Amino acid sequence: MAATGKEKTVFFCTSCGNESPKWMGRCPACGEWNTMVEKTVATGAPKRNSVAASRSAGQSPRQLREVGSAQEKRMSLGNGEVDRLLGGGIVEGSLILIGGEPGIGKSTLSIQIPLGCPGIKTLYVSGEESPRQVKMRADRLGGDDSNIYIYSETNMENILAQANELQPGLMIVDSVQTMYSANVDSSAGSVTQIKEVTSMLLHFAKSTGIPVILIGHITKDGYIAGPKILEHIVDVVLQFEGDDKGSYRLLRSIKNRFGSTSELAVFEMTGKGLREVTNPSEMLMPMHEQGLSGTAIAAMLDGLRPFLFEVQALVSTAAYGTAQRSATGYDVRRLNMLLAVLEKRAGFKLNMKDVFLNMAGGLRVADPACDLAVVCAVLSSNFDYAIPSDVCFAGEVGLSGEIRPVGQIERRITEASRLGFKKIYVSKYASFDNKLKNAIEVVKVADIPAFVRAVFKG
Repeated sequence: MAATGKEKTVFFCTSCGNESPKWMGRCPACGEWNTMVEKTVATGAPKRNSVAASRSAGQSPRQLREVGSAQEKRMSLGNGEVDRLLGGGIVEGSLILIGGEPGIGKSTLSIQIPLGCPGIKTLYVSGEESPRQVKMRADRLGGDDSNIYIYSETNMENILAQANELQPGLMIVDSVQTMYSANVDSSAGSVTQIKEVTSMLLHFAKSTGIPVILIGHITKDGYIAGPKILEHIVDVVLQFEGDDKGSYRLLRSIKNRFGSTSELAVFEMTGKGLREVTNPSEMLMPMHEQGLSGTAIAAMLDGLRPFLFEVQALVSTAAYGTAQRSATGYDVRRLNMLLAVLEKRAGFKLNMKDVFLNMAGGLRVADPACDLAVVCAVLSSNFDYAIPSDVCFAGEVGLSGEIRPVGQIERRITEASRLGFKKIYVSKYASFDNKLKNAIEVVKVADIPAFVRAVFKG
């Protein structure tokens, strides 16, 4: 006699997916307030489409040395930046989650990928738009749509049935928050539905070898919406960053089971879709006349990709008595620390000055190597002294005023030389190949006073 299911009431956190038998004002897992919602779940009945059961069927433990170590089979998506971000192409049977704010380019990229690789039969499942809307976007982007199949559906059982019948080379699902499974008695977008839908897609991808690209929304805090376990289920997590009102988009690899997470892809949003930016420094270099004070070029490294971008600072006398500190794209607490170092270790009286800092291009910077450029931009504005446009900086500033070496300094120096810079300031204790000095002048400085003398009095 088949086991009958029983129902029980549990509470899920909409922020992280933590489950609790009773309601709590604050989630004990993520610390968020008022995020616990009540859900009714079935227990006691065997689950259909069990991923764990199907995986273990017909398998037995093997010694590790008996397992082959051949490379995973990959196929190109026709987009050089996305292929590089994935580690050389998409792996067969992988489940990829792409997240980002509304309007930032998720749906554009998801239809642009199959348009750029007509050799791959693609099933595009849209739960948010009609086939006519998808067709209008495809016509605007251009490309070969002869091998793309559009299916507007939100029921996962119907979607997987059509996918098994069509046998595509790639499946794209837009988006996970709109899909639901008949196995779960809750609305689409709920915690239990998202977990079930993602598990079903993972089972489909692994059992058939068909890679699946899953589109997901993010919360107001910038995290992918739904339970945190969603990111643990999938193989790859890519997230869009940047201002949706600007033209540039950053696609960052947060998780990648088949490659490195130290990669970043840069795109420009145009009328024809997302354009690959192979030289990211082109969007971050100065776009003003020469001879302006308050600017400095930083040699940053995001993952393994070097960037050279402009740091802008404005220093003025405090108009209301209390000095203001404002930073866009930079940690304001680190800015306050650098200002304190300048006052304590170098004697610059900035406590009664308003200081405003901006990272050009809408970039959010966390690399400590930008400290030296921030200090230089602040002093440049304070002295009203223009820094030459062919000079850049790469160094971390310590609390005692020392300039500390940063990682991958050779990559930064090589990128600066390639872009035509004549001089770069680094830490006195940085070690690199001396052959690089033939291409660009490398100036080593030990602390802030020595740095000020070299830049502003040299």
